[in-house]
Amino acid sequence: MPANLPRSRAVRTATAGLGAGLALALAATSVHAQTPGAATKAAAQPAVVSAVNNSELDAQLFYQLLVGEIELRGGSPGSAFEILLDAARKQRREQLFQRAADIALQARAGEQSLMAARAWRDAFPESAQAHRYVIQLLIALGKGAETVKPLRSLIALTPVVERPALINSLPRFFVNASDKKATPPLLELVLNGYDSDIATQGAALQALATAWLIAQEPEKALELTRGAQALNPTSQIPVAIALQLLPTQPAAESIVTDFLRAQPDNSNIRITYARALSTAQRFVDAIAQLELVTRADPDRATAWLTLGALQLEVHQPKEATASLEKFLSLGSTPGTPAATAPTTASGAETDTDDTDDSVADNEQARIQAWLMLAQAAEQRGEFKAAETWLAKVDNPQRALEVQQRRASLLAKQGKMGEARSLIQQLPEKDAEGARAKIFAEAQLLRDSKQWSEAGKVLSKGLDRYKDDVDMLYEMSMLSEKLNQMDEMERLLRKVIELKPKHQHAHNALGYSLAERNIRLPEAKQLIEKALELAPGDPFITDSLGWVEYRMGNLAEAVRLLRKAYMMRPDTEIAAHLGEVLWVSGQTDEARRIWREARGRDAGNDVLRETLARLRADL
Repeated sequence: MPANLPRSRAVRTATAGLGAGLALALAATSVHAQTPGAATKAAAQPAVVSAVNNSELDAQLFYQLLVGEIELRGGSPGSAFEILLDAARKQRREQLFQRAADIALQARAGEQSLMAARAWRDAFPESAQAHRYVIQLLIALGKGAETVKPLRSLIALTPVVERPALINSLPRFFVNASDKKATPPLLELVLNGYDSDIATQGAALQALATAWLIAQEPEKALELTRGAQALNPTSQIPVAIALQLLPTQPAAESIVTDFLRAQPDNSNIRITYARALSTAQRFVDAIAQLELVTRADPDRATAWLTLGALQLEVHQPKEATASLEKFLSLGSTPGTPAATAPTTASGAETDTDDTDDSVADNEQARIQAWLMLAQAAEQRGEFKAAETWLAKVDNPQRALEVQQRRASLLAKQGKMGEARSLIQQLPEKDAEGARAKIFAEAQLLRDSKQWSEAGKVLSKGLDRYKDDVDMLYEMSMLSEKLNQMDEMERLLRKVIELKPKHQHAHNALGYSLAERNIRLPEAKQLIEKALELAPGDPFITDSLGWVEYRMGNLAEAVRLLRKAYMMRPDTEIAAHLGEVLWVSGQTDEARRIWREARGRDAGNDVLRETLARLRADL
């Protein structure tokens, strides 16, 4: 510590120079990746106990540690730091170096902690622990460029058989680095030589791919991931990276499918793949993957729960009921031990199966299953069965969901007054709960096509929550239903102004223009922006296909609408695809798609209007 600073204030002064952001970063930095609370607890322990074993103490060391502890507890971490660091240098004890670094870390004095860690590493050049301290502190202090040498030293210290695992984990050091784009070139320097060594080449490619992924350079990450898989086709790590690349790099999917062709029984990867497909709203593809899992491993509860949710999403209530009841039947079945999970971009393990299948014993999972079973019964028109499932839920935190489902049941039986009363009578514990009630009541009225009443509910909500983006968006959708197109456009533009990355607002405005067959170039631009914000979204892809149709580009419209329908066989997408096929002369295929859609949702307004307008007989 600089000699010209008063010892009791030195650490405090150094901390002030680090800035609040760095102080927070340092608070989380530890060789053991311990939490700030754990670090505080360790620091609160008597130094004479935590630093060294009592049997190793002599009188001088005991006195020095005791004084250091007194200084620390007396509010003088600077003095405590100097005493412990001096003792560490004289006694050459690793525990004392670590204790000194932790004291400075607790005081948010990064430079002093780094000084202690470097002294520790210099005194014990074979200590991997000391190297890790130095590396993490350098990164937290914004000195990532100085980590090349200690990282290479850490790799060299690691036994040969353990090096691939260490190299794979290197990107973890840089997850919270301020300049993530600087990480890949830095790791290229660190891994120079290891990327050509047969024993570590695959791990080096994986680490670099992860670094480029974190740096938001997906094309480079994909190229390296392919190389890593080619070197080690059985490794799950390239597959985990590929799954994270899927939203922006569709070509990454072949890495996943190639792996599953070679290892078809790997249920963990298949479930993770299904979840990625579901996130992309490719529900049919996700269902196909989960059906393979449930056939191969029928006792895997998590797969049944997720499968039921997806089947419900695509309006397959009978199938969803069977899946969800199977999930509940596994509640008393011991969970299947989880297989090794693949690694994510940060180096952590992916949550491939919720740790194990004992999730079926989890109360929240059962409640979710009951709620979905009620929804499935409602879709089938079996209102008494739906109420039976809802009656099982006795959890105040899910009260709004339960009452919303009950209200929906009442509304479908023509009891709208009772339905609205159920929602209105719910207590408002906080602003979020009050907002949720507004949305629930408005949705109830929307589902019953009471557009004007729904608009009144949202209008009162906006009086209460001015410029609420979600409420403004819902109000714009109601304005469309009320044929107030200028108001709809005004509201959507306000949403975009308040939240420029609101993909649904861009899509809704673009689709509205395309539907009215006006300002088509602007409509296409808006929809392409939405697709940029949400790559692969089937509804936005449907909108783009529809605007291409309006612009007379039939072949491109068919291609896009087929893609959207394959990802999600929604009734409205089917209506659009069928119309373009019909106009293109492919009437047999159009009829087949319309029949499929009518079988799922015969009352859909868009489908009925399309069939009537085109005078199509099915």
